Amino acid sequence: MLPAALAVMATRPIDRKALVSRNNPIVTTIDTLASLSVGNGRFAFTTDVTGMQTFPEYYSGGVPLGTQSEWGWHSFDNPAGYRIEESYAMTDFGHGHRELYSTQPREGRAKKASDWFRANPHRLHLGCIGLEQEGLTVSDIRNPRHRLDMWTGTVRSTFNTGGGAYWITTVCHPERDVVSTRIETEKVSEGIAINLRFPYPTGKHTDDGCDWASNDRHATELVSHTANSALLKRTIDKTVYYVSLRWEEKARLSEKSRNYWTLRTSGRRLTYSCEFTESPTATPPSFNETQAASAAHWQGFWQEGGAVDFSQCKDPRATELERRVVLSQYLLAIQCAGNMPPQETGLTYNSWFGKFHLEMIWWHQAWLPLWGHPAMLGRTLRWYESAEPRAREIAMRQGFKGIRWMKMTDPSGEESPSKVGSYLIWQQPHLIYLAELLYRSSPADSAFLSRHPALPRLIDETADFMADFATYDATADRYILKGMIPAQETLKAHATYNSPLELSYWHCALGMAQQWRKRRGLPEVPLWNDILTKLSPLASGGNDNENESRMYLAAESAPDTYHTQALVSDHPAVLGAVGILPMSRLVDYKIMQNTRKWIMANWNWGHTWGWDFPLVAMNAARLGDPAGAIDALLMDQRTNTYLPNGHNYQDKRLRCYLPGNGGLLTAIAMMCAGWDGCTTENPGFPKDGNWQVRWEGLAPLP
Repeated sequence: MLPAALAVMATRPIDRKALVSRNNPIVTTIDTLASLSVGNGRFAFTTDVTGMQTFPEYYSGGVPLGTQSEWGWHSFDNPAGYRIEESYAMTDFGHGHRELYSTQPREGRAKKASDWFRANPHRLHLGCIGLEQEGLTVSDIRNPRHRLDMWTGTVRSTFNTGGGAYWITTVCHPERDVVSTRIETEKVSEGIAINLRFPYPTGKHTDDGCDWASNDRHATELVSHTANSALLKRTIDKTVYYVSLRWEEKARLSEKSRNYWTLRTSGRRLTYSCEFTESPTATPPSFNETQAASAAHWQGFWQEGGAVDFSQCKDPRATELERRVVLSQYLLAIQCAGNMPPQETGLTYNSWFGKFHLEMIWWHQAWLPLWGHPAMLGRTLRWYESAEPRAREIAMRQGFKGIRWMKMTDPSGEESPSKVGSYLIWQQPHLIYLAELLYRSSPADSAFLSRHPALPRLIDETADFMADFATYDATADRYILKGMIPAQETLKAHATYNSPLELSYWHCALGMAQQWRKRRGLPEVPLWNDILTKLSPLASGGNDNENESRMYLAAESAPDTYHTQALVSDHPAVLGAVGILPMSRLVDYKIMQNTRKWIMANWNWGHTWGWDFPLVAMNAARLGDPAGAIDALLMDQRTNTYLPNGHNYQDKRLRCYLPGNGGLLTAIAMMCAGWDGCTTENPGFPKDGNWQVRWEGLAPLP
């Protein structure tokens, strides 16, 4: 229950529209890293400076012009008949049985099989819709103004080309995978034309998924055509989907070349809707219907959820922090709130072949119930039930009880082979933690379990695996965690034991799992309690037995942590043991303070990821250093860069990285609303008079 001291929140209602509108991105140059998107959480459409997808090749190295959905997937043929079992490798981590992992063999047929299953299935780019004008190039676009109105989910673009002006408005339907656009121009003589261009998939690890040079390998067929509508059938190998068009003015649809169609009118306006579906569908809604539905949806989203207003803050960094917070809410809502977990680049372009990573779902979506959007998390968590058979098979072939959640996967739940991902374990407790956040968002709702009937069983089975994975060390009368790659992936599976984040997460999640049993009137599981009592404390190193200079190690097996570059690179996951997680008996406050101070001053920040900064901020907030939390969130590092469109830039490969955005929002919720037992108002913000942060509608962390 929220402490009374925190009920103050905002002394008067926040002007939600003003808050959102002052952070609308406005782009007045042609910047390939500043594309703007519309979407509904399950489908997204990213636009260039024209408000459409006129220059996909030019933007391919920036934030690409994706048209992606959660259902659009493709697999190349498998004439060699590769089987996933060919990627399996046996190992022995000392759990009392041998374990079979899906990994990446280095040579022969096993390597080819592993490579095929990593790349297949891959997410599809469904097609580009752009302005059609003979010889038009990026250099012809003059005086651009590309603006996203987040209050209504609308992209508006104005520009000049060839002596004439264009005004283009683009919206996405909140319930259907429909993008609708209105184009107006003063160029009477030429009229208006758009193109629909369909690429073949590349199947590459990280790119826009567009192979424009393989037109002979796929087809676009006109199925039906009326005066104001048409239905196109797309066939890519064995994958089939449909593109339904509706337009309002008199216009002519024609095939310019293979997989390249144009819609042309002679007037000064062209208004159309385009819907992408797995099967033939009715005519899509009109532009006006889509625009009205979009406005209603987004106004509801902004008014019903949480809000944080930094406008009264005196610290000059507050304006940028507010911009990141507002844009992150929009980006995550359009790309990471569907019926299955999101990929790390959302629905913008492919990373890791378009597959999603279950260790990242916490960073993508933990913020949702904290910001008043629990239903958006609830529909994603239902995917776990469909993946349960695969997860159970993983645990069985490795000799464990319960279910072991895969790391890298696709809608089917098949585990993608990986020399790293198959050995991770910190995705296991995520389901329990996220279910707890979901429950806490509506604990008095008697219909909660009826809406999520599978959750209790999945929590029990997940905890059963976690308990079985913990190894009892009889010589020290303790439980240890070994035979895994921790969140700090620079450590090796065979050599690592007792990494700090995993230990703390096991302790936290097993306690939550017991609480879920109590809520259902079931007895606690004795083994889980034994592990909670005897789980190893975090290992520390240093010369001072009084903890004045000791620091927590990357793992008990890594005593040279602070003398090895690889062990002070990648994620500073040791700080996640307190921050995203509550304090526990495993952690000494003073040692954790020492650890954070050293990491802030000495970590290899050039080799980090976007969610590392909110991780550090949450640690600082829990440890009573709000100034340190702000410094972490706004640290000047490449992987903590937020582009004009709000995307968290990592490097030339990952130009957007949505776990960073999600981590930011979770950190801000904690810094405002605190955590269980916290009685300090705005505990994550300094009390120096420079951070007058007003908020409403947020919930505390456990």
